[in-house]
Amino acid sequence: IFAVTGALVAARARQDFVTCAFFAGMTGMGGGTVRDLLIGAPVFWISHGWFVGVCLLATAAVWFLRTDQWPGKPLRWLDGVGLSAYCAFGSLKALSFGVDPVPAVLMGVITATFGGVLRDIVAGIPSILMQREIYVTAAIAGSAATVLLSAGAGLNGWVAGGIGAAIALVIRGGAILRGWKLPVHAG
Repeated sequence: IFAVTGALVAARARQDFVTCAFFAGMTGMGGGTVRDLLIGAPVFWISHGWFVGVCLLATAAVWFLRTDQWPGKPLRWLDGVGLSAYCAFGSLKALSFGVDPVPAVLMGVITATFGGVLRDIVAGIPSILMQREIYVTAAIAGSAATVLLSAGAGLNGWVAGGIGAAIALVIRGGAILRGWKLPVHAG
């Protein structure tokens, strides 16, 4: 899902296939790469090349299909599902490498959001971080719930991650459906 959003940004900027593939890979694997480097884990896509293949398939789908007709809201929902799953997964992976709970929450947030932030910075478009829409907050809530339930309450990782992902998706879904926003600085 994240790879599709990366390829879409490049395609909508009328870039070539290689640039679309670069954006797909950077967006799809960027957050997990940063997480793995920070926690001292082997970078996941180096030993599992199929991740690169998925990014290339996403690029091909974007390249050969008419992306100008892709609706925005369903992609936002798919992105929300990805955000929810990866904030939980990133936190659990960090915990499995012995990372303390608070940094493990941050690793979940990085896993879920950093690829998109990189995509936006490289593309020169306003990052989701600079918009009032609730995005990172959903990842924080999902990651925190996952860590609290797994490391704190001792729940099975799959159960804790499922609950954390569901919490993140509900919050992100509220932002998509209801336009939930956080208050801004008054100064």
